[in-house]
Amino acid sequence: MSTPLRWPAEALWEAVAPLLPGFTVEVLPSVDSTNTELMRRARAGRAEPILLVAEQQTAGRGRLGRAWQSSAGDSLTFSLGLPLAPRDWSGLSLAVGVSVAESLQPVLPPEGGAVPRVGLKWPNDLWLGGAGGDRKLGGILVETASFVAPQGPGPGPNAVPARYVVVGIGLNVRPQPGEGMSLPPGSLQDVEAGLDAPTALLRVVPPLVDMLQSFAAYGFAPMQPRFALRDVLQGRSVQLSDGTSGMAHGVGEDGALLVHTAGGMLPVTSSDISVRPVPATTP
Repeated sequence: MSTPLRWPAEALWEAVAPLLPGFTVEVLPSVDSTNTELMRRARAGRAEPILLVAEQQTAGRGRLGRAWQSSAGDSLTFSLGLPLAPRDWSGLSLAVGVSVAESLQPVLPPEGGAVPRVGLKWPNDLWLGGAGGDRKLGGILVETASFVAPQGPGPGPNAVPARYVVVGIGLNVRPQPGEGMSLPPGSLQDVEAGLDAPTALLRVVPPLVDMLQSFAAYGFAPMQPRFALRDVLQGRSVQLSDGTSGMAHGVGEDGALLVHTAGGMLPVTSSDISVRPVPATTP
């Protein structure tokens, strides 16, 4: 029988409550999806700031409706819900990725080093890169509900309507089997031996809250250079799901992926387009 996980709920509350009045932490042994649960609550008028952690997800969701399964201890799955009023939502999932990657690996090791680099794949994946090749570490799913959330940043003609935003994050903690997967999975324990889900959660969440508040004030542009340091698509041939191919040239200040195609530079922003790097060919 495995040892029960000891979640740092009190430490998280102490770190985040001063930034988010009314903030609560809730840990569930099992739920279909933490994002789905918070969106259900939001539709019922519950728009308070909350961190919802699930030890197991039975119907986790990724981008474009893809499944994300998790089991206790093997994965870390949580959603952070809060009212947010940025003037421009563009690039939010990228900014979330930067925050999470920097929390998990503040200093990037050299390319090809023994410790894999925590990188970012546009628009919402965390990858491990290094001697072992590309491996998916985790994913981000951002959803919003526009309704009764408070107005911000204050009264007056320039007030921005707030939405309730749910930021869902799933990370592999322990090494996972890769049978049937197009990309082998990576894990937090590949980056740091012995790292567990509660420890990773405490590292990730307080800086994430701080980043979200900074994003509301300044948008994605200040995060762009930090994304570039971890951009796993930069300089690689990519194939878009609509059939377009080209060379990835980083992201713009609005978070759009810049792809140099036969027809010129193409900014990719559509939420229903996926991007895959073209596998390298060997002579």
